[in-house]
Amino acid sequence: MSAEHKDSKQERLNKVLTAVAAVSFIGGLAFSLLKLPGAEALYLVSLAAGGIPVAVSAVRKVLKRKISISLLVTIAALGALYLGQFAEAAAVMFFFALAEAFEEFGEARSQKAVAALLEKSPKIARMQDGREVPVEEVKEGEIFKVRPGDMVPLDGVVIDGESSIDEATITGESVPKEKYKGEMVYAGTMNQSGYLEVKVTKIAADSTLQKIVTLIEEAQRSRPEVQEFLDKFAGYYIPAAIGLAILVAIIPPVFFGEPFSDWFTRALILLVLACPDALVVSAPVAVAAAIGGASKRGVLIKGGRFLEVLSKARAIAFDKTKTLTVGTPVVAEVILLHGATEEDVIGDAAGIEKFSSHPLAKAIEDYAKQKGIMPHKMDKFKNVAGRGGNANCLVCDSKEHAIGNLQHIGASADTCDHVLPEVERLEGMGMTAVLVSEDKKVIGIIGITDELRSDSKRVIDALKKLKVTPVMLTGDNQRAANYIAEKVGISEAYGALLPEQKSELIIKLQSRYGRVAMVGDGVNDAPSLARADVGIAMGGGGSDLAIETADVTLMNDAIGTIPYLLGVGQQTFRVVRQNVYGSLIVKGIILVLGIAGVIGLSVAVAVDAIMAILVVLNGLRLFNAGGSEVAIIKK
Repeated sequence: MSAEHKDSKQERLNKVLTAVAAVSFIGGLAFSLLKLPGAEALYLVSLAAGGIPVAVSAVRKVLKRKISISLLVTIAALGALYLGQFAEAAAVMFFFALAEAFEEFGEARSQKAVAALLEKSPKIARMQDGREVPVEEVKEGEIFKVRPGDMVPLDGVVIDGESSIDEATITGESVPKEKYKGEMVYAGTMNQSGYLEVKVTKIAADSTLQKIVTLIEEAQRSRPEVQEFLDKFAGYYIPAAIGLAILVAIIPPVFFGEPFSDWFTRALILLVLACPDALVVSAPVAVAAAIGGASKRGVLIKGGRFLEVLSKARAIAFDKTKTLTVGTPVVAEVILLHGATEEDVIGDAAGIEKFSSHPLAKAIEDYAKQKGIMPHKMDKFKNVAGRGGNANCLVCDSKEHAIGNLQHIGASADTCDHVLPEVERLEGMGMTAVLVSEDKKVIGIIGITDELRSDSKRVIDALKKLKVTPVMLTGDNQRAANYIAEKVGISEAYGALLPEQKSELIIKLQSRYGRVAMVGDGVNDAPSLARADVGIAMGGGGSDLAIETADVTLMNDAIGTIPYLLGVGQQTFRVVRQNVYGSLIVKGIILVLGIAGVIGLSVAVAVDAIMAILVVLNGLRLFNAGGSEVAIIKK
């Protein structure tokens, strides 16, 4: 029998015993109120049903030299039984079992996101030759087909067909993505309409979905600093409580002649209230719920430790490209010089850029297509790395043409008085200035911009409301950095930075603000992401690398979730503090009343159990946390 099967069998048995304990206890109360015979027998049944698993757990831990909460409860129940308080003995076990059941419910609820992902993971792949093969047996490079309405079984690249794919399980984004030849698809996503043939790029065990499942499971098992402290606290607190209870039971009767039964009862109350169940469960349930809720929004948090750091972050550094901006360059302006037409400038530029794979080249080619301008035929192309290129035009009268930045064009063409001011103007607006020359004169300047994300400014405004300072770090020139920063509302921007310089600036920000988060694309920002207290990667473009290297990954590349992320971090540890302080205050009040003899054992047990249940329910609210921050972004 497997360990997993044994665990599930034990869980079912515990549920049955708890149900029996509940029915018997309620029956005993009813018989007592109606003054019917048999109440004590029902209490004993309840005590046995609820107490056996607890007592067995206590004994096992004692044999391992561990003092546990279950030991305190067992001692309290046996003590009440010794005093002939059957109702109180049954109450101790019943309410403890009830609190444990709610804790298990909380843990099961926190694993719901993982279970939902696993349910959406197909078990069979329909291969190109018609066979149906278990996904575990499919090898890299094989081809499978996806029909309308099918789940994609494995990660792969589309080699034939077109369709819309719902990628909510991976990115949290509800809008389907268009897929065609050359596009990536992911296991567990839903094919909407078309037919696709896909070549496997990753086996089942390495799929993006499986990595997400693994990360969520690891994250929910991870322990924030506050949980480590509470567990250590409980380790000293429980033995101290047992020692104090022994003193309470012995000193008044032996040295002051007080009734033993009264002080023994008070010692039992102390033991029950010493159970740090609500304290111990306050952090893990809240953290697991918050991580599970975040995963539904396409935000992967690698552990409670990072969630805790996010709750304390007072500054967040943004890369510019592909973070605050879309990351896709587009032509925004064409400046014509020396009598040239737009067709002359764009025709020459697109002709030369056909030889290049640079993103700026694609922007010019796309603009030419949009305007219906045919690229001029060129030959003898020569690339000048980092600056531009040269070629001979087979269409124009003058053959020598060049395209590139000011330094490149200035080396071979006359940059007239109009050129420098226009270049400075474009760069001051955050654009890249691409010059085009024909023979020895500049005939045009193309202003290329990286579009600002539509929600960037709203995100920055939302962060300020959360009292988190936004900062921008970019490799672009300082004028471009200042322009974008001003548009989104960032007052602190640093430009012309190399990757190592970004990392050095993170250290300076940490000295000023304390905890600092960094948002980047997970590749060229790797040093600064690693240096920050929490690295947040935009995972949509290169999700594999981002998932593996970042502390937090935005699977849908939506920076609109960042205020939610920081907000839910703050809210999570507000809830943890509420649970801890609330538990301590209630326990303290009941403890004083119990030792003073104002309340009995059954009342103390009931109040303590109710507190533990409230702690679990309070933590579970975090599945739907952060709604206000998301609302800010959508306005």
